[in-house]
Amino acid sequence: MIAVNNVSLRFGDRKLFEDVHIQFNPGNCYGLIGANGAGKSTFLKILSGELEPQEGSVTMNPNERLAVLKQNHFEYEDMVVLETVIMGHKRLYEVMNEKNAIYMKEDFSDEDGMRAAELEGEFAELNGWEAESEAAILLQGLGVPENLHSKKMADLTGSEKVKVLLAQALFGKPDVLLLDEPTNHLDLKAIAWLEEFLINFENTVIVVSHDRHFLNKVCTHIADLDFSKIQLYVGNYDFWYESSQLALKMASDQNRKKEEKIKELQEFIARFSANASKSKQATSRKKMLDKIELDDIRPSSRKYPYVNFQMARDIGNDVLTTQDLSIDVEGETLVQNMNFMMNREDKIILLGDPLAKSALLDVLAEEKEPTSGTLKWGVTTTRAYFPLDNSKYFEGSENSLVDWLRQYSPDDESETFLRGFLGRMLFSGEEVKKKPSVLSGGEKVRCMLSKMMLTHSNVLLLDEPTNHLDLESIQALNNGLIAYKGAMIFTSHDHQFIQTIANRVVEILPDGTVLDKQLTFDEYLEWKEQQGIQS
Repeated sequence: MIAVNNVSLRFGDRKLFEDVHIQFNPGNCYGLIGANGAGKSTFLKILSGELEPQEGSVTMNPNERLAVLKQNHFEYEDMVVLETVIMGHKRLYEVMNEKNAIYMKEDFSDEDGMRAAELEGEFAELNGWEAESEAAILLQGLGVPENLHSKKMADLTGSEKVKVLLAQALFGKPDVLLLDEPTNHLDLKAIAWLEEFLINFENTVIVVSHDRHFLNKVCTHIADLDFSKIQLYVGNYDFWYESSQLALKMASDQNRKKEEKIKELQEFIARFSANASKSKQATSRKKMLDKIELDDIRPSSRKYPYVNFQMARDIGNDVLTTQDLSIDVEGETLVQNMNFMMNREDKIILLGDPLAKSALLDVLAEEKEPTSGTLKWGVTTTRAYFPLDNSKYFEGSENSLVDWLRQYSPDDESETFLRGFLGRMLFSGEEVKKKPSVLSGGEKVRCMLSKMMLTHSNVLLLDEPTNHLDLESIQALNNGLIAYKGAMIFTSHDHQFIQTIANRVVEILPDGTVLDKQLTFDEYLEWKEQQGIQS
């Protein structure tokens, strides 16, 4: 259990939290949500003790242990992987080191013997004899193979280091577990394993994530950070989202009815206040008018962009055909003899090795040539491409966002139109004068989506479009692509994004061949499990 009592924090004139009072109880998993910049990661730092609030306190029960997912991937470069995981339980690691140091002494004294006995007792109480096997199980569950367990952290890839640090946080069954974006850099198999781990975890979990499927699977509660407060809701993310949208609509509808009543009373008063026979009624109406108060509907700090892909022309039956298409990169065959036909209603999720997926999308977008074989797009198709790396579109650009977007407008739209278009994508007021080269990752993604929408294409190619986006933008993009009437090939690690959009799955296997099924994502995963095919 961890309790927050009247916590407040300000950075200069900016108020992040004010009088936050909340208790996180064992057996529950709390999804901490809020707009980008609302202070989610800062709040986790307050809970962990890394940051002190200016007012209020954070308390835990005595002898309870708190674990935090570390964000510095280079903190343990000289440590062995297995040992790095065990370091997640600080006291156990201290006992192990002190015990081993005593046993290494050449002049072992009686006092050393007594101290070693004490440490052995504490070691057993902390389940030290199972530490290495528990650490190994966590690592293997997250996809770190046994042959890496004895390696130095410096020898691991970036994604492998992320998994080790996650295993470190999970190690030793902490009483309170704080996880900031734990699914980042995890593959779908590792995410599924983590979901099951947290579902069965008996203590307190507080997690920040942009993965809605993950939040829906693991969360028993949603802690919504908005208006510098945290409001607790029972249920998962989807339940919170539907409830919040309904509550906002009900409040707006109620205000609209009140506004109509106010207008009716004002008209009556204006018409009859000078009429002696109606003066009493007019006075009565004025008293009623004075009593009507509109509810104060505060604008939320979270904002949803407007994502709406429209086609300039319908797509024909002849969309895309590939024949014996192969792609090699630096001598390695990533795609081998791909024979493939795309239909006009296909929304295809592309699975497999990230390098292979991006290479194939580059070729399909005609940004690069295949090693061998051919591809042919139908004459009625127009394509818009969202590459994994969009930096070349923004490098060195000193224009305003309006000028940047104008160059991609096929109809040479007016500045008023482009400003309005950018406004719907959350670039309002002076923000449209920003230089494209200084944009954040999320802002660049919203610009790229704007560029694509202006083309009115009937085929979309998207490589990890949810990267860098907040929950609100992911939700808006998800809804926009569900409503899109054209054809699509996309990649993503967001389970809910894939499941709600894709109606066909194409997986590039390790040997470069392709597995192609006209199934939804969940149906495909179930089919693979039935067939005994490993992901």
